[in-house]
Amino acid sequence: MRPAPGLLLALLVCAALGVPVLLDLLPPTAPLAGLLALAVLALIDAMRVRRAASPGVERDLPRVLPVDVERAVRIRLRNPCNHRLALELHDMHPQGWSVRDLPRAVALPPGREVELSYRVQPRLRGEFSLDGCMIRLRSAWGLWEQRRTLDCAQTVRVFPNFAPLAGLALVGAEQASRVIGAHLRRRRGEGTEFHQLREYRIGDSMRQIDWKASQRARRLISREYQDERNQQVLLLLDGGRRMLARDDGLAHFDHALNAALVLAHIALRQGDAVGLMTTGGARRHLPPQRGLGTIDRLLDITFDLQAQPVATDYLDAATQVGIRQSRRALVVLLTNLRDEDVDDLAVAVHQLQRRHLVCVASLREQVLDQARRVEVDTFQDALLLGATEHYLEARRRAHEMLRLRGVDVLDVTCAQLPSALVEHYLSVKQAARL
Repeated sequence: MRPAPGLLLALLVCAALGVPVLLDLLPPTAPLAGLLALAVLALIDAMRVRRAASPGVERDLPRVLPVDVERAVRIRLRNPCNHRLALELHDMHPQGWSVRDLPRAVALPPGREVELSYRVQPRLRGEFSLDGCMIRLRSAWGLWEQRRTLDCAQTVRVFPNFAPLAGLALVGAEQASRVIGAHLRRRRGEGTEFHQLREYRIGDSMRQIDWKASQRARRLISREYQDERNQQVLLLLDGGRRMLARDDGLAHFDHALNAALVLAHIALRQGDAVGLMTTGGARRHLPPQRGLGTIDRLLDITFDLQAQPVATDYLDAATQVGIRQSRRALVVLLTNLRDEDVDDLAVAVHQLQRRHLVCVASLREQVLDQARRVEVDTFQDALLLGATEHYLEARRRAHEMLRLRGVDVLDVTCAQLPSALVEHYLSVKQAARL
C-alpha cells in the first residue's frame, strides 16, 4: 500500500486550511477537523482496497518464439467484484526484451472481462520465464494504491528465426535453393545415381543413351541420373569468442546458426543426413540423421546456445569429429578466422581431411567492407583504411594457405553466408566430390 496522488492532494487541502485560520476566517479547529475526517475516509478506503479480490488473469503467448521477431501478447483480465476496479498493469517479461504498449491503465467493469495486448521482441535465444503480471490497484476513492502480483507464470523458449525455413518448406528443393540466392547451373540428367529412363531429348549426351532399352522401344531412350543421396553433412559450429562479433543486431554465432539451419533444410530435402557439433563454449552433438524432422531436433539442441568468451580449440574439435563421425561426410566449419588462428586450424583440418571433405566458412565483419568504401579526406581516414587493408591482407593470406592444403574456404559476410553455403553444398553434390 502507498498513498495515491488523491490522498496527497487532500493533505495539501487540509494544510491550506491554515491560511483562513490565520485570517480569522475559520475557527482554529478547522484544520484538525479536516485531518480527522480525511483520516477516517482514508482508513475506510484502505480497508476496502485491501479486501478487494484480485482480478483473474490469463496470458495468451506461444510457448515457442523466434528471436528478434516482434509478436503480440494478449492478456485477459476478469473482475470478480461487484464494483469497478481501476488499475495499472505491467507484465513481468524477461529482462532485455523490447516491449511496446506497457504499462497499461485498465478500468474493469463489475463482473466483466477485458482483453488487452502489447508487443514483445525477444533479443536472445534460450529459455525464459514470465513470472506473472504486476498490477497497481487503485482504491475506490482514489486515496491509495496497492501493488499486487497476479500468478500467471509461464515458460517460453526463444528459437532461431525459423520463418525462412517455413517459407522454404512450401517450395521444391531446387526452387528453395534459388530463393536463398544460390546460383548454380543445372546439369540436365547428369549425376552419379540412376534416377529413371525417359525418352531421348535434344542435348542429351551419347553416353546417356540406353541402347538395349532403345532397341526394345524402337526409339532412343536416355538414362537420367541424379546427385547421389544418403550422404552425410556435419555442421561444425564455432561457439568461441570470435563469434561474439555483431552485425545487423545479431552476433555472428546467431548468423552462423541461422545459415546452418538453412543448409540443413536444403540437404535434408536432397535426401542427405545432417548432423551438428559445437566447439568452443558449450558442447552439443547430434549425429547425422535423415528426414525433415531433423530440423526440430537441431532447434531443440541449439535454441539456448550462446557464443562464449573463450578460445576455440580447433584441434580438440577435429579429435571429437574423428571419434564421433566414422563415415565420410562434408564437414562445414562455421567460424570467424583470424590470421593468428590459422596454424592451429591447419593442423585440425589436416586431421579431418584424412576421412572427410572439409569446408571452412569464415565470416567477415561488414564494418570492414564499409571502411574500404569510405572516402579518404583526413589523416585519420587514411590510417583507418590502411589498417583495414592490412588486416584483410593477413586474412586473405590465411585463407590462401588453407586453400593450398586442399580446403574449401568461403570468405563471406553474414548476409552472404546462407547462399554461399547452399551453393557450395550443391556444387559438391554435382561434382560427386563427397
